[in-house]
Amino acid sequence: MTVKVIGAGLAGCEAAVQLARRGFDVELHEMKPYKYSPAHKYQGFAELVCSNSLKAARVESACGLLKEEMRRFGSVILEAADKTSVPAGGALAVNRTEFSDEVTRLVKAYPNIRVVEGEVTELPDENAVICTGPLTSDVLAEKIRAVCGNGLSFFDAAAPIVTADSIDFSKAFFQTRYDKGDADYINCPMNKEEYERFYEALVSAESAPLKEFDRPEEGSGLKVYEGCMPVEVLAKRGIESVRYGCMKPVGLIDPRTGHRPWAAVQLRKENTEGTMYNIVGFQTNLKFGEQKRVFSMIPGLENAEFVRYGVMHRNTFIDSPRLLDEHFMLRGSKNVFFGGQITGVEGYVESAASGIIAGRALADVLEGKQPLQLPVTTMLGALCAYISDESVTDFQPMGSNMGILPPLDRVIKGKQEKYAAYAERALKALDETLGK
Repeated sequence: MTVKVIGAGLAGCEAAVQLARRGFDVELHEMKPYKYSPAHKYQGFAELVCSNSLKAARVESACGLLKEEMRRFGSVILEAADKTSVPAGGALAVNRTEFSDEVTRLVKAYPNIRVVEGEVTELPDENAVICTGPLTSDVLAEKIRAVCGNGLSFFDAAAPIVTADSIDFSKAFFQTRYDKGDADYINCPMNKEEYERFYEALVSAESAPLKEFDRPEEGSGLKVYEGCMPVEVLAKRGIESVRYGCMKPVGLIDPRTGHRPWAAVQLRKENTEGTMYNIVGFQTNLKFGEQKRVFSMIPGLENAEFVRYGVMHRNTFIDSPRLLDEHFMLRGSKNVFFGGQITGVEGYVESAASGIIAGRALADVLEGKQPLQLPVTTMLGALCAYISDESVTDFQPMGSNMGILPPLDRVIKGKQEKYAAYAERALKALDETLGK
């Protein structure tokens, strides 16, 4: 049986290899070298654009744990990365050209993978994995939109996310405005002096420059989220702008004072377990270091652990919680899977990981098997659960982080010790699932 994989990026290469190893004939479609996205220049597969780093190598880190789990599935991306690595301290970094060449060589070495060059302009309706990336070509993006409806977005404006256990609740408190409904929001109150200091830091902070391919072309019709204006841009309209916007204090009472605060920052659950919280209305284009500096001035967030910083860039991704299941299959389709950053996983390693899961799941389905159910205590399983969690109402891309894992069954105070316990639990659960 022949299956199709669209896109020879990191996810597409992983999916193709997973399927080829199971004996399927794979058509791997790649539009390079006949057509390039605005970000890509090199003709090889799995081209790295923004960085040559695949993040931390140590297993006690979120991405290090994810890589270790991927190795248990025979990741072709990590095989190539290990062969082409360059010194990078505690990170796994590669020579970009050599890495791309090695991935290309490894993929093409499979006799049952046939590379088909040229742009794909029609979506397969069965037995396929779509891995076209965050810069999907306009023609194919419109075909995906026809399938996904309003569940396809073209511009990513995301607010920072922090871990719940890093919030200082001697200052922050749970409450909804006017006590309506359940107290699902965390509130960080400010007095007038705190607000004015924060405001001055916000409007003077340094923004990250947009890359050429991140800038929407005039008249392009690219969708920008309603209300996606960066908080720092809104703030520059006047000192009261954010106090009457995302920091309005109406309906809130600070239990420390018994009065309404001058301003307040609200945080909303990012996942069902309540281990991560989104800073409401704080989509931003500030540099990551500036976000850490400025947002740590918010009372209660002085020592906050940021599991994702805010971003604002062009990023084609689908509303996965409503469209995909935990195996990355399009709900209601005939074995059509998605992989890579178009699914809402964020980062090179995460993109490759999703390709492994999608390719393996398609192979399982075609062999009449139930796709492997990954424990949510693994980083792979947690990412699968995140992208398919239908309780998420405002889906935004997410990379690997310890905040998406279920809490440990015991309290461990030291951060490194806690992360080591997460890793030990994850790898033990994965080995048990794989029968090792």
